[in-house]
Amino acid sequence: MPDLASLTTEARNPRTTHIDQLSTLEMLTLIHQEDAAVAMAVESQLPAIARAVDAIAQRFAQGGRLFYIGAGTSGRLGVLDASECPPTFSVPPTLVQGLIAGGDAALRLSSEHSEDSPKEGASDLAAAGFATTDTLVGIAASGRTPYVLGALLHARSLGALTIGLSCVADSPVARRADIAITPVTGPEVITGSTRMKAGTATKLVLNMISTGVMVRTGAVYGNLMINVKPTNDKLLDRAQRILMAATGCDRPTATHLLIEGGSVKVAIAMHLLSLDRAAAEERLARADGSLAKALIPNA
Repeated sequence: MPDLASLTTEARNPRTTHIDQLSTLEMLTLIHQEDAAVAMAVESQLPAIARAVDAIAQRFAQGGRLFYIGAGTSGRLGVLDASECPPTFSVPPTLVQGLIAGGDAALRLSSEHSEDSPKEGASDLAAAGFATTDTLVGIAASGRTPYVLGALLHARSLGALTIGLSCVADSPVARRADIAITPVTGPEVITGSTRMKAGTATKLVLNMISTGVMVRTGAVYGNLMINVKPTNDKLLDRAQRILMAATGCDRPTATHLLIEGGSVKVAIAMHLLSLDRAAAEERLARADGSLAKALIPNA
């Protein structure tokens, strides 16, 4: 394990040593300037993120699931990304799961001591039913969180795909993963406060992973969220507008189609292929749920 003092995420940022003496506007300008470097750090990792997306999508096709695991901010960001997949893409909550050291209580109340146990990381993953066909993304800004390392070792022992997301070069998390994603964000504005630049980089990468996988697995048509569940007024309006954009129909027709089809994807297929609901559902099933494939003539 590396000495914490040697980690770039723990280093003192020379550009912000006098931040407490600046005006509020100067302080915020400095924070913004530091944040601007985060996107470049993530950009350097795009090839690794692409490999991760393709590998996860392949495992989804084989019945696998995606798990995020982390402690503190890293864990909370994983749980957040996982929890947003069902309402956005209409996938079951078991498909993408987020685990945090200390359990769900740690989402609101700090449980920093929980991150020091590799055994807890392994046992939490095992208790969640993690299997060989699944993928684990271990998230640790420092790249050395014992809880995450324990989970990665357990996943590797099963032969599952492991991805290490950290913000320190050549970290233990990166070395213990099949695919390493390492946006090196450097010293934080406030020394050691990895909820800032490292947290922002982590959120960007997780956005790319989950969104990329859903695009690859047919949950998106063009750039339309065709798997959205119209469970409230806002989402019902969005579903109608998606139908209108995809088919060119008016809102009353979109409303009728949505009622008849039961989902946005089926409704679009019904309209564009002139099919009833049962035939549209069968067409989509033959296309493995991909609307784009289902719309190909003779698909």
